[in-house]
Formats: sequence, structure tokens, C-alpha cells
Amino acid sequence: MTPVEAARGWLGTPYRHQASTKGAGADCLGLVRGVWREVVGEEPEALPAYAPDWAEVGGVETLLEAAGRWLVAKPPGEMQPGDVLLFRMADGAMVKHCAILSALGPPEPRIIHAYWGRAVVESWMGPWWRRRLVAVFGWPVPAQGRGGEGDH
Repeated sequence: MTPVEAARGWLGTPYRHQASTKGAGADCLGLVRGVWREVVGEEPEALPAYAPDWAEVGGVETLLEAAGRWLVAKPPGEMQPGDVLLFRMADGAMVKHCAILSALGPPEPRIIHAYWGRAVVESWMGPWWRRRLVAVFGWPVPAQGRGGEGDH
């Protein structure tokens, strides 16, 4: 199963902070975690509890650093459907939102994501989102015959 196919299976899942259960609830990170489980395997690290304002109070690029540990960084100009995209919601803010690129277009790229007040949706990645894009990551390729730990 491709990451896009897996992510589309989450469409309509209600937004629930810290959740990662298809059909029951997910936030943006929960969606990516769920797709990881379907495409790659067991999650590589335990996720600590986090408050809705976690990025505003910590001053640490927690989401960006975690993505760098487990996903494969790539230049934004090389993004492809299935890639994980990270966004800053405001200038100078920590990276706080993630999505999965579902199509390059035309007319515009599309993303699958969950955000406050919505379900998991597929939407246009219009100028508002494109201005906030910070990083692009591909998925690790699991090694044959291994449990996936450390493969990235």
C-alpha cells in the first residue's frame, strides 16, 4: 500500500487531539503515525503526551527533529505524492502542522491532513499552505527480513 492510499483511508476520521485511530480520531501527527503503521510498521519511538500549545511554549523544533530522525529529508522542489510535509503556522513559530502530499496537481498540489475543527480531509495546497511549507520528507524503506527499527 502506498502512503497516499493509506492516508486516503483516513479521510473523514474526526479531529481528536493526540489520537491516532482510523475512523475514531486523529490529529495531524496522529494521521502520519497511522500511515507509518500501515506502510512502514511499528512506530519507532514512543510519543509523549503533548498539549495543544506544545509548539508555542517549548521553543524546540520537536516535530521537525523527530521527522529528521525517522524520515528521509528531501528538497521541497523534489516532493512527490506520499511525502510528509511540515508547516510553520506563523513566521518565527515552531513547526506545528504536518500533512501528506496526495497529488502534485494541476492546478495545485493536494494534501491530506487533520486540523482543529475538521476531520481528516484532502484539500488544495494553495498559496496559504505553500508559504508555510518548511520541510519535505520521504518515507524510509524497510529492510527485508528486519523489523524496521533503525531503517531510515
